[in-house]
Amino acid sequence: QVQLIESGGGLVQAGGSLRLVCAASGRTFSRYAMGWFRQAPGKEREFVATIRGDGAITSYADSVKGRFTISRVNAKNTVYLQMNSLKPEDTADYYCAARGFPVETMTVNDYAYWGQGTQVTVSS
Repeated sequence: QVQLIESGGGLVQAGGSLRLVCAASGRTFSRYAMGWFRQAPGKEREFVATIRGDGAITSYADSVKGRFTISRVNAKNTVYLQMNSLKPEDTADYYCAARGFPVETMTVNDYAYWGQGTQVTVSS
């Protein structure tokens, strides 16, 4: 069982930056691939970024590629999402997720554990 707690959301102007942090409980954090997803009001939850258990491989949604960076520090049971050049369309609730398998995936149903979410609002 893994518990996830996100932090770092907030209100930022377009072009600004935020760093989201996801802290995980439990041991053997490196056995879990991690992902970030987001959900805007009235829309389905969508993939943002994922990272392999050892941190060696990452993947991004086309909409955030080149602007967002996912990373992890397994010794701290923590995964990050650095978000730069934010746009109003990035406004959403952002969720951290853990997969009970170290291989990264973009598929929402592959993740067994979810955080409560943190809100990101980008003003124009």
